[in-house]
Amino acid sequence: MNITSLGRSNLQVPRMGVGAMTWGDAKGLARLHPAKIVYGGAHGFEEEKHALESSIAAGVNLFDTAAMYSGGASERRLGELAHGRDALIASKFPSGFSFRAEGLPKELEASLARLGRDSVDLYQHHFPSNRVSISKLTELLADAIEAGKVKAVGVSNYSAEQMREAHAALAKRGILPASNQVEYSLLHRQPEMNGVLDACRELGITLIAYSPLAGGMLTGKYSAQHRAGGFFRRILPQYNRKALDAIQPVTKLLREFGERYSKSPSQVARRVVRRLIQT
Repeated sequence: MNITSLGRSNLQVPRMGVGAMTWGDAKGLARLHPAKIVYGGAHGFEEEKHALESSIAAGVNLFDTAAMYSGGASERRLGELAHGRDALIASKFPSGFSFRAEGLPKELEASLARLGRDSVDLYQHHFPSNRVSISKLTELLADAIEAGKVKAVGVSNYSAEQMREAHAALAKRGILPASNQVEYSLLHRQPEMNGVLDACRELGITLIAYSPLAGGMLTGKYSAQHRAGGFFRRILPQYNRKALDAIQPVTKLLREFGERYSKSPSQVARRVVRRLIQT
């Protein structure tokens, strides 16, 4: 697996990471986490352990989680499985929608406790909000880096304008945001049109693509005859029969390209997105 710097930080990461959004043993209302309802989740500890071990063996040792995923259960499970292993962990804050910038230190301590670590490799603001001051947030993120609790900072779902604001505020402390994690796939190419990809290139920020397979739509596994699992994927418009029929020419083309190089449609789709990010 190729290794690269994340943005202009000192953090060296593989070009592909593993999302642990549905991992862990959620309790109470956290069992109703949308991701698990949509995708169904992993089938318990052993399957998650196998996924982590197989990924590390293949050179993919970057794992992404968040305080919000399954009420913290994802962080706890990832911390448990990654203990003593050569694993890089990226997490996100906050743990809920009611959040102020001043709550960041407490959020960070709670995440570190769940992960069982003294520091997190990449700490990301999960989503922007009009209620959260980016300048105040970046001050606290810079404090966390200087305290050794965070190695690199990133954002997620930020617009080009919000990225520039965060970049300017952090630069005053001699720190630069390493990444912006946004939805990006061959079926969701908004970062190319809304200025986010251009801003990443301009500012030296790595664009991390989440859902690069469009929620499984680009794997070639699904069609009107073979519907996706998970309750919400049965009723969401992008998974209905009409939508699945519409993407068949795309998956057919991915399959044809893949056959030339003994690669799957998923591998081709990921490679194309990676090349678009790097161009």
